[in-house]
Amino acid sequence: MNTTEHPFAQYVRILGKGKNGSRPLTRDEAFDAFHMILADEVLPEQLGAFLMLMRVKEETPEELAGFIHAVKQTLVIPENCPEIHLDWSSYAGKRRHLPWFILSTLLLAQNGINTFMHGASGHTAGRLYTKDVLTTLGIPPCTSLQESADRIRETGFAYLDLAYLSPTLHKIIEMRPILGLRSPVHTISRMLNPFNAQYMMQGIFHPGYRPMHQEAALLLEQPHLAVIKGDGGEIERDPDAPCLVQSVSNGEMSDEEWPAMFNKRHVKDTELDVQRLRAVWLGKDGDEYGIGAVIGTTAITLKMMGRADNASAAEAQAKAMWEARDKDNFGVVGI
Repeated sequence: MNTTEHPFAQYVRILGKGKNGSRPLTRDEAFDAFHMILADEVLPEQLGAFLMLMRVKEETPEELAGFIHAVKQTLVIPENCPEIHLDWSSYAGKRRHLPWFILSTLLLAQNGINTFMHGASGHTAGRLYTKDVLTTLGIPPCTSLQESADRIRETGFAYLDLAYLSPTLHKIIEMRPILGLRSPVHTISRMLNPFNAQYMMQGIFHPGYRPMHQEAALLLEQPHLAVIKGDGGEIERDPDAPCLVQSVSNGEMSDEEWPAMFNKRHVKDTELDVQRLRAVWLGKDGDEYGIGAVIGTTAITLKMMGRADNASAAEAQAKAMWEARDKDNFGVVGI
């Protein structure tokens, strides 16, 4: 019998040594541990134990920073990329409302804000995922960072699925039905910002994760970030409810609550017809909730990007952009 301890065992032991003996990983330990995972130097039993121990205790900002640094070292960024202004993650999927935030990103792209969106699909049953929605709308997802850069140069918008961005992270996310729980990889993936965009939008479902995103952004020296509890966990403002926006701007954290946009609660759709997104963009469907979500989400982005001084000005600017949109052009190839 081989009694030599596996090199990765130390990281499992740090997390699982008991109530009084365990502790979080340092940033360097987190980097080393995830470097081993990405290099396929970890046994399946170790990976499962590591992910679930991390899930039980919840990741720290230092651990997140180490994990993200390890992943970013594996990404091959194309040379001569256009400037990517905005990084937008989409990993949750929608089940109660249509993904109105997609229209927000296309509206921003049409107004000169180069937007890179990345996400995962299919890991939770019964949800609408961005990759599938874009495909249905005739907006082909990209299959590499190079294609993404080229698409953004042409159209201002690109979506890349995690399966192509980081196959290892994708494989781990696909383990959710096996493990029964989400893992830190969901947060890692959201925070990747492969092109190092100056501005990053984040959506979470569990409110406790908002400060974690802020603090990790500071450690990663991310200049500007805004994180909200979005509908279903996506980056989408619910116009029927107040929205707490927690931000990072040039090394400073701040919180701001935006009031509800409507005085009433809208009844959610009985079915999610993706083609209604097209109809609303074309002006053939005046869905009040949907248009409110588009304008509200766009407004938070504009404020985070320093294009408006306050929430009211941001909403007015977003509304003007929406009303002036080119209805015959989604701003991307294929529409």
